[in-house]
Amino acid sequence: QVQLVESGGRLVQAGGSLRLSCVASGLTFSTNNMAWFRQAPGKEREFVTGSQWKSNNSCYQVPLKGRFTISRDNAINTVYLQMNSLTPEDTATYYCAANRGVLWTSNAMDYWGKGTLVTVGL
Repeated sequence: QVQLVESGGRLVQAGGSLRLSCVASGLTFSTNNMAWFRQAPGKEREFVTGSQWKSNNSCYQVPLKGRFTISRDNAINTVYLQMNSLTPEDTATYYCAANRGVLWTSNAMDYWGKGTLVTVGL
């Protein structure tokens, strides 16, 4: 019964910041890659950022690097997404995902959360 539960999504104004959390259970968190994806209405789900458990490296969608930061706390099975300088284009449902592979694509993820909605106003 693997579960990934996101939280933290809400309405924020442009230029604001937000931190999303994802708490995982039912898996060995410390040996799973953790990732964040997002999907806006009418658009495909896209990779935001991921944390590789083995290399301890992080990957980012290039346009987001510098504004978004992923971090993880293996002691409490939690991965975070810090989002700064938000714009309306960041409005989307943000999903937490996990896998033990090497690809940062939606179909390579083993587990998904249900998402948390982030709405960025003007």
